[in-house]
Amino acid sequence: MSPTLADALLAYAHFLFMFATVAVLAAELVLCRGALAPAQARRLAQVDQVYFVCAMGLLASGLARLFFGAKGTAFYVHNPVFHLKLSLFVLVGLLSIAPTLRFLRWRKRAGADPAVGVDALETARAARFVHAQLALVAAIPLLATLMARGLGN
Repeated sequence: MSPTLADALLAYAHFLFMFATVAVLAAELVLCRGALAPAQARRLAQVDQVYFVCAMGLLASGLARLFFGAKGTAFYVHNPVFHLKLSLFVLVGLLSIAPTLRFLRWRKRAGADPAVGVDALETARAARFVHAQLALVAAIPLLATLMARGLGN
């Protein structure tokens, strides 16, 4: 496989995981509306697991681009825009902890007592974290675009 094709496939994988991550986050936001029935709470926890898988795929494909991509590590490690992009990714990950813990509690509660759902106030609290994640995730492709055009080098 030519280095150009390998680099293009790594970029493609990275883009796919980025789109999937945003789509799953949007699905979480849609599910975080109003009071939730126990089945909805379980579904939200399942969607959150898919979000984790997508985020890990995004990280893995990004690391593959860093170490095996055509630009090489030197292009990235000395670029402050790359560091900002990576910092935003970490911040999104940290912001995902609180809703994930809530979703797991809700799933456990729904399993213990199928008649008990989640009230709208609890759901709104989780939704605020998902909103924040989406806002930060939206900035990451902008940073990637700026970096690809030489900003920070």
